[in-house]
Amino acid sequence: MVETQIPFDSKTLRKTILDMAYAGSTVHIGCAFSIVELLAVLYRSHLRYPDNDPQAPHRDYLILSKGHGVMAQYACMRELGWLKDEAFTGYFSDGSDLKGLSDSRVPGLEATTGSLGHGFSVAVGMAMGSKLRDTDQKTYALVGDGEINEGPIWEGALFAAHHELQNFMVIVDENGFQAMGSTEDVLRLGSIQAKFESFGFEAVTIDGHDESVIDSAICALWASASRKPKALIAKTVKGQGVPFMEHNNMWHYTRLDAETYAKARSAVARDIL
Repeated sequence: MVETQIPFDSKTLRKTILDMAYAGSTVHIGCAFSIVELLAVLYRSHLRYPDNDPQAPHRDYLILSKGHGVMAQYACMRELGWLKDEAFTGYFSDGSDLKGLSDSRVPGLEATTGSLGHGFSVAVGMAMGSKLRDTDQKTYALVGDGEINEGPIWEGALFAAHHELQNFMVIVDENGFQAMGSTEDVLRLGSIQAKFESFGFEAVTIDGHDESVIDSAICALWASASRKPKALIAKTVKGQGVPFMEHNNMWHYTRLDAETYAKARSAVARDIL
């Protein structure tokens, strides 16, 4: 386990996301809020970055396959000191390096994602590369539940299981929604854990907002003697942290105005100040 000296407080991360979204008049707030605790635990306790260098040769890899949730990752990168304040106040302005989807040209973002299913396959390839080089690097792919409608997810899963990529972990953000509706209405998923198990993964389902549970589950999966790749299914709430956004899929594409920004920030700030 890797412990940083940075707390990665989930409320602070959500405040940063709100500030970015309002400054850039951009979308995908609910998608970012559902993965805040998952990223906080990964960056605080599991991802290894020697000398706090996002490009260190022997770092672990985190691929945000659901690239539209990237504001949550930007917020963590700010806490690490990899991104400066002006990158946030100028988010989405002319000349901004930070986009609305994960972009590998930004140090700390391992892959350019947004075409759903793509990042998972990239992550599997990176895990295979680490295995061939015989390093102890771990690779994580964070995917959305709607994203696993995509065929490349399951092609990659077969590859990972066949090659016994025990250095690979997929984390599924199971918030029950995708862009155009609930996953139940768009394409029923059934048991995601059972699906990954049937594809040869060691899998577990947890509360994706309980940081102690997240941490314990990741530790247990890595401690397993199984040679199977790992799957962590995280039950989450889209829009978690701001009551009027929770379970409300309009916040997939809705932009903040002055009133909703003030209300959302107040809801988060009550638990920060």
